[in-house]
Amino acid sequence: MRPLHVAVVLAVLGAVGAWQVTLIPESLMQMTVGPTLVPGVVVAGLLVLTVLYGVSAARGRQVDESHAEDQSPLPGASTRLLSLLGGGLAFIALIGPLGFIIPGTLCGMGVARSFDAPFGLKSLLICTAIATTFWLLFAVVLGVGLGPALPWLF
Repeated sequence: MRPLHVAVVLAVLGAVGAWQVTLIPESLMQMTVGPTLVPGVVVAGLLVLTVLYGVSAARGRQVDESHAEDQSPLPGASTRLLSLLGGGLAFIALIGPLGFIIPGTLCGMGVARSFDAPFGLKSLLICTAIATTFWLLFAVVLGVGLGPALPWLF
């Protein structure tokens, strides 16, 4: 697919995302930050990047690698993909029984591993900090129902 075609596909996906944001029901409570603010900002930002990419592609500044001689994937591509998918599946499967932070940490470690970060204490601590921060921000500060942070151990 040529870069200009990619820009058109991204624009269509962005339009679908914008449409989906309009379908989010308004909160029944009076809130300064409503349920459509963050998705709307994300979609708007992606659409701005799409327009910039499209302009760059129209000017011929994006590289078309569809005819490159070596189309083989990088070594370890299957392992990276399985790490990414495994982290996501672990999050989906474990969020009910284990709360948010443990599955969030495992998901983060799967994502980190897919970008070649080694499994280790450093990855564990960083992913735990990120999962905890997300839970605190969304569940405590914004009041989004993410469930418990950790399971009751007794």
